[in-house]
Amino acid sequence: MDATKNWTVTIEISEHDGHTRAVAKLHTGKNDEIAGLGFARLNPVDKDVPDIGDEIAAARALSDLSRRLLGTATDDIEQNSGAPAHLVM
Repeated sequence: MDATKNWTVTIEISEHDGHTRAVAKLHTGKNDEIAGLGFARLNPVDKDVPDIGDEIAAARALSDLSRRLLGTATDDIEQNSGAPAHLVM
């Protein structure tokens, strides 16, 4: 079956007192949503460059999202096949 699907990822970033938190949400269009979390903190000896904290927290959130999505796929395979699945990155 040929099909084209569009999934979107939104990343929400918040900063407070040298701490950055990012939430990456995957929207599949089927009322499914998977979210990953990422954090960064400013080292007191480093120059405060907010974009760097944003990038680190977002990268970590996307990495967490990727791990969670692979876990979801593993669960789906096991439910459909009735056998253990061992997906790796």
